[in-house]
Amino acid sequence: MGLLLVIMVTSASVQDRDRALGPIARLFERFASVRHIWADVGYAGKLVEATRWFCGIAVEVVRTKEGQRGFEVLPRRWVVERTFAWITKCRRLDQDYERLIETSEAMVKWAMMRLMTRRLAPSGRRPWAASGAT
Repeated sequence: MGLLLVIMVTSASVQDRDRALGPIARLFERFASVRHIWADVGYAGKLVEATRWFCGIAVEVVRTKEGQRGFEVLPRRWVVERTFAWITKCRRLDQDYERLIETSEAMVKWAMMRLMTRRLAPSGRRPWAASGAT
């Protein structure tokens, strides 16, 4: 569904795959039913085996097709890109304004809460509004 399960924000100088085992361990603790993760090529290597060994979760690396030129939608990768697009609809997250990592994580969580609450109560009509008023 593309909803946020676990988040970890790091500085730009940190390689994603070097820190990914921490959030994967938290994911396993909170959602033990997760058995498969799709990742992009940046996470290939030792992380795939470490995740399988520590958590019993299979990590499938989504690679571009051989000889691919230009943009092409990759299986499962589009879910992540769509979620990023949803998050950046929040004005505060369209650029990096935050000074603290904790604040960045909180802003992403707020954006996802906003998205999830709108899914729980979809429609243009607010149920708490007086009848006929929107």
